[in-house]
Amino acid sequence: MLFIKQLLLAVIGVSSGLIVSAGVFTVLISVGLIPRFAGKMHVARKIFVLEEMVVFGTLFGGFFSIFSDWGMIGEFVREHRLFGENATEGAWNLIGTLFLLVFGVFAGIFVGCLALAIAEMLNTIPIFARRIGFRHGLGIAILAVALGKLVGSLIYFTREVYLYGG
Repeated sequence: MLFIKQLLLAVIGVSSGLIVSAGVFTVLISVGLIPRFAGKMHVARKIFVLEEMVVFGTLFGGFFSIFSDWGMIGEFVREHRLFGENATEGAWNLIGTLFLLVFGVFAGIFVGCLALAIAEMLNTIPIFARRIGFRHGLGIAILAVALGKLVGSLIYFTREVYLYGG
């Protein structure tokens, strides 16, 4: 009976994951984000590679979210002192910080592009600009919003606001 319960939970979990990921990919396809990236990067011939990288990135992210023990590279590095007895901790902290910086920049670019693509698809920016009589400087306003989000994020993470919420 326990095996059947575990099997049923596994089927429900996998099915739910497939439905959610199908919804995410549907949004990405409907806003045309990947073709837009390919056009901006002048690599339209390799659009299938870009789409596959989005799928593989989603799969790897989901895998490491569920099976987090497989992603514990730092434990292995620290346990085996791969960079020497004294330098391992500092070297691993530097590598981790650089990885998080690069990942954060690319994740932020992706989320920002997705948000703007959805806003563009719904024509929210032009409609809003027309309603309030905003004729010139729309690009500057969008840049100001982006810079404001950047400064807010930097304050949030450097002041460690996420630890105490205030």
